[in-house]
Amino acid sequence: MTIRTLTPTLRVSPQIDPSDIAALAASGFRSIVCNRPDGEEAGQPAAAAVAAAAEAKGLRFVHIPVVSGKIDESDAAAMARALAELPAPVLAYCRSGARSEQLAAMAAARGADGGVARFDVVVIGGGSAGLATAASILRRRKGVTVAIVEPSEDHYYQPGFTMVGGGIFTAEATRRGEAGLIPEGAEWIRGAAASFDPAGDRVTLEDGRVIGYRALVVCPGLKLDWDAIPGLAEALGSDGVTSNYRYDLAPYTDRLVRRMRGGRALFTQPPMPIKCAGAPQKAMYLSCHRWERAGLLGQMDVQFHTATPSLFGVAAYIPALEAYIARYGIDMQLESRLVSIDGAAKIAIFEQRRGDDVRRVEERFDMIHVVPPQVAPGFIASSPLAAPSGFVAVDEATLRHPSHANIFALGDVAATTNAKTAAAARKQAPVAALNVLAALDGAEPVAAYDGYGSCPLTVEAGRIVLAEFGYGGKLLPTFPKWLIEGTRPSRLSWLLKEKILPPVYWHGMLRGREWLAAPSPIGSRG
Repeated sequence: MTIRTLTPTLRVSPQIDPSDIAALAASGFRSIVCNRPDGEEAGQPAAAAVAAAAEAKGLRFVHIPVVSGKIDESDAAAMARALAELPAPVLAYCRSGARSEQLAAMAAARGADGGVARFDVVVIGGGSAGLATAASILRRRKGVTVAIVEPSEDHYYQPGFTMVGGGIFTAEATRRGEAGLIPEGAEWIRGAAASFDPAGDRVTLEDGRVIGYRALVVCPGLKLDWDAIPGLAEALGSDGVTSNYRYDLAPYTDRLVRRMRGGRALFTQPPMPIKCAGAPQKAMYLSCHRWERAGLLGQMDVQFHTATPSLFGVAAYIPALEAYIARYGIDMQLESRLVSIDGAAKIAIFEQRRGDDVRRVEERFDMIHVVPPQVAPGFIASSPLAAPSGFVAVDEATLRHPSHANIFALGDVAATTNAKTAAAARKQAPVAALNVLAALDGAEPVAAYDGYGSCPLTVEAGRIVLAEFGYGGKLLPTFPKWLIEGTRPSRLSWLLKEKILPPVYWHGMLRGREWLAAPSPIGSRG
């Protein structure tokens, strides 16, 4: 069998046999494309037989049958989509390899860019920000070609993790398959971005595939840096060391809280920025409330170690939170940062700032809920899109990159000063969608984001302090005070968190339905 190399990620060959698959897999191929119709000649292996052999070896298989002399643009489009989505390197075959080579050339010509698959809009990240933005774009303008680059097969409702750790939600309720959430009209490219070429309007994936765009939306989230605290990664999930910031660990938090009958429980918060600045406290308050209801709070020694200089970043909400700190008898240690942990010995080391002095303090624990430091993903921090912080540089209002007019960023990866929450992404997505469409039209941005973020602080089961604020800590309540007074604990806010927000997320935000999230035009920020 003669295999011809067309590009670093694509090769073509004559007809292959199921018995060839093991050798092809061993040589590094990750995907197979069959361009030959079944039944062209006697003894020809059926595509289904080759597919079964490929899948048994972990290779992806796609059948795009074409007839010699009758290959049209729809065939080329199908081939272009396959080459954009399949893990590379790819082997395409037909009877002699000629049709596969012709089809590959036609697919490349569609991109007019040396084999690069091209789209109007490429979205990096299929999380809440990416899906919501793609859906908003497609709801506004049918026919725009949109690709979503996302490696994960699962999608998580991360605001629900706190409720899982609190014994209110099941973990399964916060997870759904990514495939079922991709907006109609968008293509899901299963892969991870590796680097950006903003001058050439291209993105290179980890497997070598290259994707071109007219507009780029960057929203892959941030990195939970578990390794930044020595001993933490090894200790997680055992010896009383847990974190609601991971899907698989939130149920462990629930088990630890239920089983504890007394002892010392530590809760930590790293330096900003982090996802949902209130989440470290939420875990603590819900745990304390459960111990209080069980009559065990008096046997508990609860400490809150936060690297921040205050309990919360917006002063209006602090009095209500301090009342719960007092009610639960929590020993609050400000400017106290976890620097190492020994799970087996149940010892945590904190670095504490007291005025001009910095000291190290050793604390024993029976349970510790840890929130890891959080940073930009490496491929973002090392890219030409990064701000000095490592996150993607953007204008805080338009979410557009300051140097590249067709690149936008939102969600946790954007170098904005708003709170990094799903509620922020819900408000950012329509702004990004409108401004992306304006960029496709060669126009300036038309919509502005005011920094809105929401943090429903679960101070007890059944009550929430609903913190809603924008840039500069400006209070931005959604509801009138007579309905919900956000600076005080509210039962209605709990109903919102428990019953209303999950379906709003799954059926509204991710579908491009902008309930209570209509974008504001430029110049309307108050």
